Amino acid sequence: MSNTEPPSPVLFFDTLTAYQNTAALQAALELKLFSAIGPAGASAAELAAACSAVERGIRILADYLTILGFLEKNGDRYSLTRDSAAFLDQQSPAYAGGAAAFLLSSTIRGAFDGLASAVRKGGTALPAEGTMKPDHPVWVDFARGMAPMMIPPAKALADLLGREAAEPARILDIAAGHGIYGIEVAKRNSGTHLVALDWEPVLKVAQENAKAAGLADRFRTITGNAFDVDLGEGYDAVLVPNFLHHFDLPTCVAFLKKVRRALRTGGTVAIVEFVPNANRITPPDAAGFSLVMLATTAAGDAYTFAEFEKMLIEAGFHGVSQHPLPPSPAVAVIATV
Repeated sequence: MSNTEPPSPVLFFDTLTAYQNTAALQAALELKLFSAIGPAGASAAELAAACSAVERGIRILADYLTILGFLEKNGDRYSLTRDSAAFLDQQSPAYAGGAAAFLLSSTIRGAFDGLASAVRKGGTALPAEGTMKPDHPVWVDFARGMAPMMIPPAKALADLLGREAAEPARILDIAAGHGIYGIEVAKRNSGTHLVALDWEPVLKVAQENAKAAGLADRFRTITGNAFDVDLGEGYDAVLVPNFLHHFDLPTCVAFLKKVRRALRTGGTVAIVEFVPNANRITPPDAAGFSLVMLATTAAGDAYTFAEFEKMLIEAGFHGVSQHPLPPSPAVAVIATV
């Protein structure tokens, strides 16, 4: 804003009322409105019948979603945008509406209700260990809801690792969750055997996904706390997707030393994370993730590449590099034993 422009309260009020946007999207998902519109488009009356709602309510909600950019309107008919068709229509293989169960869960939303307390203490105001409590049910919601959105970055990671040949390989996927990262790597190589580590209820989701991908005979699991269980040894690659940000730097270094011991000489660790620039305010998606960690964990953070490089070198790795995983904001940090 230039010095000649008067101050504006727009950002203040837009931020205070942003919950209305969330509520509108949540209502549309609950009503299956995007799926009812489908590729042919629909009027408010048609949507009201399909969604078992009153036409006035549907018209107001659909107009609001159009204002937000989720829908397009021509005359009295609504249609999906390209993004909404891909991610919000339940008929799409990339449907991501299930992510709402995780992102809008009482655990995650409750963590932000206590954000001022988290700021005062420097860590989550949630009970006990926050979302890091053993067997926390929120991670089943994560595994089921976030899997479709992880497929593109997982494919990009598989491209980076380049395991196309049929030679035998052993891959360990730590905090596997939905298992998509390991599954996409294993799909490239008929000789790859995949081991997924997580809590038992979460691993059931990964097992379902591995079976659907035709990997049931090349897939096994390790159940429990990644810090405590025996990882095994001789792995060609260890994947660590969206895990280290939950912990402080010394804990991350200690864990990476354990990962190094599990790898064969010449093996690779591939970390998937939100990686902000050194200024910690750009890019916004990665930098803003630090606030999520403040609200939900005791000591987690979004770490810069320099911090990951330092962690990995201290843990005994070399050749540290970072690679974007489009179209997601995630970055792969890769190093070698």
